[in-house]
Amino acid sequence: MNRPGGALLVAGTTSDAGKSVLVAGICRMLRRRGVRVAPFKAQNMSNNSVVTLDGGEIGRAQALQAQACGLEPSVRFNPILLKPGSDRRSQLLVRGRVTDTVGAADYFTHRTRLREVVATELAALRAEFDVVICEGAGSPAEINLRATDLANMGLARAAELPVLVVGDIDRGGVLAHLFGTLAVLEPADQRLIAGFVINKFRGDVALLRPGLDQLSALTGRPTLGVLPYRDDLWIDAEDSLGTVAGAPVGRPAAPVGGEWLTVAAVRLPRVSNSTDVEALACEPGVAVRWADDPSGLADADLVVLPGSKATVDDLGWLRRTGIAEALHRRAAAGRPVLGICGGYQMLGRRITDTVESGAGEVAGLGLLDMDIEFGRQKVLRRSTAVATSGAAGRTAAGYEIHHGQVRRTAETPWLHLTGWTDATPGAEPVVGAHVAEGGVRDAIWGTHLHGLLESDEFRRSWLTEVARQAGRTGFLVAPGTRVAAVRAAQLDLLADLVAEHLDIAGLERLLATGVPAGLPVVASSLEALSGAGRPGDR
Repeated sequence: MNRPGGALLVAGTTSDAGKSVLVAGICRMLRRRGVRVAPFKAQNMSNNSVVTLDGGEIGRAQALQAQACGLEPSVRFNPILLKPGSDRRSQLLVRGRVTDTVGAADYFTHRTRLREVVATELAALRAEFDVVICEGAGSPAEINLRATDLANMGLARAAELPVLVVGDIDRGGVLAHLFGTLAVLEPADQRLIAGFVINKFRGDVALLRPGLDQLSALTGRPTLGVLPYRDDLWIDAEDSLGTVAGAPVGRPAAPVGGEWLTVAAVRLPRVSNSTDVEALACEPGVAVRWADDPSGLADADLVVLPGSKATVDDLGWLRRTGIAEALHRRAAAGRPVLGICGGYQMLGRRITDTVESGAGEVAGLGLLDMDIEFGRQKVLRRSTAVATSGAAGRTAAGYEIHHGQVRRTAETPWLHLTGWTDATPGAEPVVGAHVAEGGVRDAIWGTHLHGLLESDEFRRSWLTEVARQAGRTGFLVAPGTRVAAVRAAQLDLLADLVAEHLDIAGLERLLATGVPAGLPVVASSLEALSGAGRPGDR
């Protein structure tokens, strides 16, 4: 089908246009055809990350894309990760490791070194795999950032990659978005844009066809596919745009018993690993929604405080919004609360942070009797554990990503770590350690383990206890829910949509031969639309 090392880049008109899911779908489709394929995102900006077997962090979307390819997540697939802790500063991770904290201005000074990292990793992947499907970041039309661009046209030009631009028609104005994205690029970048893909279309494609024909006439480029809107595609939604207050998570199936279990996930301003709650939404009869004010918590059977990239700042936000007071009322009434990672740290009596916020000692919510201190060395590991309460005796697996560490606790451990692989360079796997992890007091639960709820038997047993505490005696867990199977089914659905609605022959040509010759340059002015100028005039 294609030459070894074939590659292309999927860019988007906006964030959340569909780049991640399109890459995952193409990867899954190719793997099902026997192609050795790998994903690649040169630079991601996300607080949703996972710990890899090769000892680092990558964006969760790249972990899902790796699964689509039948591969374990690796730092090779996302060599640069920016984790924003504020509107101006981000933690910079290179090959999965924290190297600096940067702002937009000083990031410019890193560009030469980071370009070399990106080029080396992509070249190695292309030498190893038949195909590499790359994902862009944000939009290539952010021309104010072009000088430091590593993930969009900077990558495409350096590696001579054909580029597909995907746009979300559900937002409106998609034809203008596609045309405008191309038109604002400089000619050397425009020549790499090989075609368009439209995402989330509802209705009869025949009604869209005249617009696609005009887009092709204006740009000299084809639309290689129109992917339909599917509301059953939702798991591993990396972008924070998916965590809108009031929005449901997933599409819950009807309950097995006579009652629903409702979950409110607090939409923190710097929420991280928001996908932790998706495992709950996989359960029939469990309805999960995001909330950002006390009213969203009022009727919930369970409240989840997820992770945060700015624990102290988000703790202050809880107090300003009144959510902190609502959590205290829940605790006094014996109603369940779960804190994960940063959310767990907020539940303690005090936080000492001279690393992330520099705030020093700050009072926590005081719902758990423990003290947290931030260390400069980030804890980064994949762990296995056994529950000592709630789901006693059930085993679980997860991963840890945190600077804050428990220095003192008077609470009953929720879990005992039975083994872990520490991502610190040179660290040996630890087995049978039985180190206490997490804490529980009455109906208040906390842990540092992300991904814990994806362990099916553990999740079902713990939800049964939560339902009892919430007084939902009519709620019953479904016996056969498997989060891994739900995720695999989502990937297969993506592959089916790609196979049916994308021009696979056109995709194969791009992978086999690279950038098409003679693509015209579009004038970046109204002349092109008025007829005074035409594609290729300059």
